[in-house]
Amino acid sequence: MATRTVVPFGPQHPVLPEPVQLRLTYEDEKVVEVTPVIGYGHRGIEKACELNEYAKNIYLCERVCGICSYQHSATVVEAMERLWPIELTPRINYLRTIWSEMARTHSHLLWLGLLADAFGFESMFMQFWRIREKVLDLLEQTTGHRVIQSVNIVGGVRRDIDEQQKRMIVSVLGEVQKESKSLINALIGDYTVKKRTVGVGIITKEQAISLGCVGPTLRASGVSEDVRLTKYHAYGELNFEPIVESAGDCFSRAAVRARELFQAIDLQLEALSKLPEGEIAVKVKGNPPANEAVMRTEAPRGELFYYAKGNGTRKLERMKIRTPTYANLPAVLVLLPGCQLADVPVNVLSIDPCISCTER
Repeated sequence: MATRTVVPFGPQHPVLPEPVQLRLTYEDEKVVEVTPVIGYGHRGIEKACELNEYAKNIYLCERVCGICSYQHSATVVEAMERLWPIELTPRINYLRTIWSEMARTHSHLLWLGLLADAFGFESMFMQFWRIREKVLDLLEQTTGHRVIQSVNIVGGVRRDIDEQQKRMIVSVLGEVQKESKSLINALIGDYTVKKRTVGVGIITKEQAISLGCVGPTLRASGVSEDVRLTKYHAYGELNFEPIVESAGDCFSRAAVRARELFQAIDLQLEALSKLPEGEIAVKVKGNPPANEAVMRTEAPRGELFYYAKGNGTRKLERMKIRTPTYANLPAVLVLLPGCQLADVPVNVLSIDPCISCTER
């Protein structure tokens, strides 16, 4: 009978730059059981939202995550706007769509770099992040900041995109698209990458649905589900269809993100070409009414959920946040048992975990 050994994976590990621990039980080199241990990064942000004036919660919530900070900002703002409700101009919706897809572009480039790093492709890792810098520069030039943009306000946005910036974005995105394509072809087409990802860490369609998976993790298992289909922001006026793979393995999850990278670029270009004239902010009167509102958006990792409850004062009565990784963590309990110990880092990375988001 094989000897069982329990080893801690994290919270500090060179391949997993996230504060989470997985207690792995394995026989020989095969993982047979996994227990996630979370709680290292809890900051009490939801409770803090009840202590601030509502406008200050925008800056607090966009610090839930440094990678998808823009998406948190846009989601909490729209949740609060629905308390009145506030009718936005089409230009505001288009600007928020452009920045949302710009944030998705840099997030997927970051993840592809981490995937290359997990295989030991250090040069490719740096090349993906070099390309990502161009997208971060676009965010800085159009919003004012690279990481924490602080461009959304209740009732609109702080900044506009002028004609000169539009031409600059189109030019830079063309470079990003061209350079990313050659790198992704090299990564996805590599024999060793396929050997360690194809047929590894499978989540079936039924399992993905029952576990409540979201985002690329769900769509890689053959489920065509994406919050952008609800047509929030300007997505109802753009040519958008969810990207789906069917195998449900690590390779499929990588393929979905790679294809979504190019789709995000196409959506930005289409939104820029259709950007309507209009105001970038509308006047907001009074305090958030005694009302409840929910906002769901598609963050780079999947569905992001915000619940806001007003009470007629400048402070909210309740704020609730549900992040994509919180929904995807149960999948780790399915995809890890049965895999080789050496494949654990790539398997965990395949759901693109963000523990900062999860623990808030």
